[in-house]
Amino acid sequence: MAPRATWKGTLKLGFLSCPVALYTAVGEGDEIHFNMVNRRSGHRLRRLFVDSGTGKPVERDHQVKGYEVDTDRYVVLTEEEIEAAIPDSTKTIEIESFVPRDQVDRVAIDRPYYLAPADAVGAEAFAVIRAACEKSGAVGIGRTVLFRRDRVVMLCPEGPGFLANLLHFEYEMRDEAQAFDDIPNIKIAGEMLDLAKHIIGQKKGRFDPAKFEDRYETALLELIRAKQRGETIKPPATPKRGQVIDLMAALRESAGVAKSGRKSSAKSKSKTKRKAPSASTTRRKAS
Repeated sequence: MAPRATWKGTLKLGFLSCPVALYTAVGEGDEIHFNMVNRRSGHRLRRLFVDSGTGKPVERDHQVKGYEVDTDRYVVLTEEEIEAAIPDSTKTIEIESFVPRDQVDRVAIDRPYYLAPADAVGAEAFAVIRAACEKSGAVGIGRTVLFRRDRVVMLCPEGPGFLANLLHFEYEMRDEAQAFDDIPNIKIAGEMLDLAKHIIGQKKGRFDPAKFEDRYETALLELIRAKQRGETIKPPATPKRGQVIDLMAALRESAGVAKSGRKSSAKSKSKTKRKAPSASTTRRKAS
C-alpha cells in the first residue's frame, strides 16, 4: 500500500509542468511518547495557561499570541492577522535554477522528502524534468509554500524520483566560527598521526543504518515491560572509567600495539626504536 502523501501540487520547469506528491522520507517510527500523570490518582494531567500577574487560569477564548518587544511589553497578533501574513499557497514547486550539489551548504539542508508523480498522466513530464536534472549533474532549486511557510526546496534525482530537501534560509544558519574560533591550531604529525590513521583503517567499512539500534528506546521499552510485570527496577551500576595516562598511550592501546606488543606498520613508518609499553606496564605507571 502506497504511503499517504504529505502534500500534493505541481512541479514546474519553464512551461513544462506535472502533478506531484511529496512523501515524508523520515518518520518517527515507533518512538515512545509519554504523558504526564498524577502520581497519586493515576489520572492524566492537562496543560493550563495561567496569567503571570493574577495567577488565575485564562480561558482559551482570551488566549492570543504576543511578540515581546520589551520587558513585559508585547505586540499582540490575532489568528486572522497571522493568517493574512502567510504567503498564498500556489501549490507549485517552481524550479528557478540549477546549481552544483557541492555549492549547497550542508548546514542549509533540512528535513528530507520524496517527490514523485501524483498520477500516470504527468509521469512523462516528470521523467523529462528528472532526466534533464540528472544529465546536467546539478540539483534543482525551487520555491513553494509548504506547511504555511515560504520554503526553498532542493531537488536531487534519486531512483526514478527526486529526493526533496527543504533548505534553511540564510538568517537561520550560524557561522561555524561561533563554535570553532576558540579551537587551538595544533599540528599533528609523526607516530601520533600514523597511529590515528591506523585505527581509522581498522574501522573502515560501509554505512548500514540497520546496524545501529536506538538503545534508549529499547531500554525504555524493556523498562515499561518490566514495570508491567511488577518487577522491582534496580538502577544500573555506574561503570568504572579507566584513567587515560596520555594521548600517545591511548592511541597505542586503541591500535592494539600495547596489548600485542607488536610493532605496528604505523610505528615502522615513523622509524622509532622505542618499544611500546604493554598494558600491564602502563597500568603500573598509572598507579
